[in-house]
Amino acid sequence: MSDPQVAVAMLLILLLAIFLGFPVAFTLMALGVAFGYYAYLNPGRMWRAYERAVEDGADGWTLAEHWVGGFFNNRIFDLFVNQTYSVISNDVLTAIPLFLFMGYIVERANIIERLFGTLYIATRHVPGSMAVAALITCTLFATATGIVGAVVTLMGLLAFPAMLKARYDVSYASGVICAGGTLGILIPPSILLIVYGATAGVSVVRMYAAALLPGLLLAGLYLIYVVAKAVLQPQLAPKPTRDEVGHYSVLQISWMLLTSFVPLAVLILAVLGAILFGLATPSEAAAIGALGGVVLAAAYRALTWQRLKESVYLTARTTAMVCWLFVGSATFASVFAYLGGQQLISDFVTGLDMSPLMFLIVAQIIIFILGWPLEWTEIIVIFVPIFLPLLAHFEIDPLFFGVLVAVNLQTAFLSPPMAMSAYYLKGISPPHVQLSDIFRGMMPYMLIVILCMVIIYIFPQIVYGLPNLIYGG
Repeated sequence: MSDPQVAVAMLLILLLAIFLGFPVAFTLMALGVAFGYYAYLNPGRMWRAYERAVEDGADGWTLAEHWVGGFFNNRIFDLFVNQTYSVISNDVLTAIPLFLFMGYIVERANIIERLFGTLYIATRHVPGSMAVAALITCTLFATATGIVGAVVTLMGLLAFPAMLKARYDVSYASGVICAGGTLGILIPPSILLIVYGATAGVSVVRMYAAALLPGLLLAGLYLIYVVAKAVLQPQLAPKPTRDEVGHYSVLQISWMLLTSFVPLAVLILAVLGAILFGLATPSEAAAIGALGGVVLAAAYRALTWQRLKESVYLTARTTAMVCWLFVGSATFASVFAYLGGQQLISDFVTGLDMSPLMFLIVAQIIIFILGWPLEWTEIIVIFVPIFLPLLAHFEIDPLFFGVLVAVNLQTAFLSPPMAMSAYYLKGISPPHVQLSDIFRGMMPYMLIVILCMVIIYIFPQIVYGLPNLIYGG
């Protein structure tokens, strides 16, 4: 086999291992080292000391020592060490554990329960008021944490039973929770945007500015759908009675919003504003957000040693997963490119003579399909780098491409058969809630995501407007 064919085999083995359920990070590292050993194999250089020892008539122990030393004298081990060091010392990635900690501490501070209740009362006259409150809460909480599983699970425990008790349709209610929970990987400050920026070499600050309006657009489209559905089919979301909601004056509602909605919103806006307006780097702003999360938890009298310990543990676990994914992906990609796999793919794609629009459509379809079995982290660090070298050929801005990918990856959690949001929700739902009901509720939101991508392509200023306004064209 030629080297490019070996590279293709390497990629196919990776896909097979992922589908079989092997840990992705360690699979990437193992394949990178194994195929890299073959790629960088140079017996004359590696066992030079061993051959000299043989010529000098050295004893058996010395020969064995030189042979083992020669075995590990392959350049793939140097590459692996260098890639590990470059990932761990990457300043951009420092923001990841800090943002994660902010999200985990907010999740455990009982802020969300108060927020949902307040928003439900404030929107009680809006059709589908409880669903609207759940969606807004999901959006704000998802923005703070960026962890889809945490948002869907917590809101599934908090809002989903309340909607079912209020006689909401199961599919209607489940779709709101699942779709709203995924918005955190799109709306800044998003971990996905940090990972994409580090992978593509794009400024994270500009990525945040570019993704803000598309994220709000998608959340707005979700809200329009939720309200319109409740208006057209009121039986799906019955209006609450006065006894169910209670009677509150404007002053009472204002105070409830001031003590529940405003603190979390101010924390998120302060972190995001500090980044967008150059007052702090993403890492510095993330540190401010982490401290703000602790202060917020203390202010709500929810800061305990156990909750703090859980937040630190979960932060360390998730950060380690992301970092090792980066190490494995960088090693795998380096070997894949060295064997000629990247060039083979580039030659094949450019030989198809596609237009930029056609390339975008094909790339987004592939990412959409990859979203069925894979998490967004795996897609960003493994497969998106395959497309990145092709963007210059098609004159596509990596910033614009990244925003489309971030919007598209909403479907990774909403598309059957491996829609993780559905499984998160099913795991904590009452027994009578079927997986088919949840899938049926999520399907319209997938169409809304596609509509959002079309709108973004037709009106690219949705992406470029804010970065150009703040930083210039």
